[in-house]
Amino acid sequence: MAGSSNVPHKTSLPEGIRVGTVMRIRGVVPDKAGRFYVNLLCNEENGEAALHFNPRLDESAVVFNTKERGTWGKEERGHGFPFQRGQPFDVFLISTEKGFKVVVGDSEFHNFHYRIQPEHVRVMEVGGDLQLESVKIF
Repeated sequence: MAGSSNVPHKTSLPEGIRVGTVMRIRGVVPDKAGRFYVNLLCNEENGEAALHFNPRLDESAVVFNTKERGTWGKEERGHGFPFQRGQPFDVFLISTEKGFKVVVGDSEFHNFHYRIQPEHVRVMEVGGDLQLESVKIF
């Protein structure tokens, strides 16, 4: 997969996510990137999101949130900013007992406590300003 014509990319998760599920997203941040996102959606119709992971290069911030009944929750921001324009990245979203552990490269970046339980997730969507190389779920 090359270029940015491959986003948004959707991966179906008919069984939902269990504790121990690892989602790996690899790609490259384009030179002129503004923002990209990974959404763990409960279904495609109403856009409920158990996790909205949103690196914002225009703000040098990574925002985490949920969307329930059409309304965004309280935003959380990770500490630091592990993404750089023109650079490849490797993100792991790991489902733990209490929440999603987010690992970028080799270091733990943020723990996002569940607001919506992971078994409700049905779709992972990756989009925005990125060159997506691979999405793996194991």
